[in-house]
Amino acid sequence: MIKTSLVALLALALSVCAAGAATFSMKRGINLDIWDTWPDESRWGDAEVILPFPEWRKRLGAADLEALKADGFDVVRIPVDPSVFLSEETAALREELFESVLESARQINAAGLKAVVDLHLIPAGGNRKIGMAEVMDDPALFDGYVELVRQMGLTLSKEDPAQVAFELMNEPVVDCEPGQAKVWPERLKRLHAAARASATRLTLVLSGGCWASAEGLAAIDPKDIPDDNIIWTFHSYAPFLLTHQGATWAGDFIPYVTGLPYPPHSVLRAELDAALDKVRERIRAEAPLLRRSGLLSYLDEQVATVDTKAKLDALLDTPFRLVADWAGKHGVAPENIYLGEFGMIRQEYGNPFVMPGAWRAGYVKDMIARAETHGFAWSIWGYGGAFGIVDEFEGRKAEPDVLEAVRGLK
Repeated sequence: MIKTSLVALLALALSVCAAGAATFSMKRGINLDIWDTWPDESRWGDAEVILPFPEWRKRLGAADLEALKADGFDVVRIPVDPSVFLSEETAALREELFESVLESARQINAAGLKAVVDLHLIPAGGNRKIGMAEVMDDPALFDGYVELVRQMGLTLSKEDPAQVAFELMNEPVVDCEPGQAKVWPERLKRLHAAARASATRLTLVLSGGCWASAEGLAAIDPKDIPDDNIIWTFHSYAPFLLTHQGATWAGDFIPYVTGLPYPPHSVLRAELDAALDKVRERIRAEAPLLRRSGLLSYLDEQVATVDTKAKLDALLDTPFRLVADWAGKHGVAPENIYLGEFGMIRQEYGNPFVMPGAWRAGYVKDMIARAETHGFAWSIWGYGGAFGIVDEFEGRKAEPDVLEAVRGLK
């Protein structure tokens, strides 16, 4: 009955949506932080801990947001952790949490910036019980997530649709295995129906599966969602070897990799080889014995994909080409496509290596140039923390190189 009602509501909603391009438009953006202090879920029921929400509101004010406008950004993506709304710990605070997300979007708008409210699932573990895997693997939890999408859509529904958009799920981790039946298209339809049933005017931001990759988007047929008020998003951090150096949470290889320049061909081959030798030494000294040979071989394979300008350009171009070809095939206008995340790590938590600002700025400029050549909007990840371009850790300011690159855009 619930599903039937949602379909009926969707049909009504679509009948009142304006035909043509998405109501919401954007060009240049930045992602805010999903968490600053990462409080344990057991503390989420304490209003002093969890509110205001998202947590960045405790340290960023009007002047900080207005500075983003002055830097040349026109849109801010607001990652909102859905596990907070799915946790039993916050049952007594739900209404206040929804209102706090709404107030966050309004603060962004008051600073002269547009807002994309992004439901941003992340892995469970440590300080949280519910994450991407749990929502995707448990039908009851996915039902709860669908209802959360409906409620968040209702919360945002009265906002100016030219100023606020709603992204239904960040980087769905399904449909990554070749040859397996695709599950994301049907789930995406359910999420879209739930959002559109409550938010009839807002532009909805939708992605493909497999981490919102270009390949995942290319597997979606937009005609399955007959709604003109849509922006399609994809993410790219290619080449991962260079953008995630030292990230301890990104597999058992990349934590050993630091000090590789961007672009690799910008230095003499002897300098690149010296940096690679240090990585090899770290793998031999620190990696599990049975993994060392495989990690060393993988390092060589990855370096071989980026060690010349032609190879690096081809790798950077690939996701943009895939998305542009998909858009051309399905008649999706470039202005309705959004590179929602890209960036280069500055410093992993607890790792002394700091990526030189010039390398990070070089990567960001290369990605922005590709997005804007194709007519796509974009948002850099992110404001602070490991990938911070404004702040680093504990509110200290990051090197200004990336912000200066954005300020210099025409």
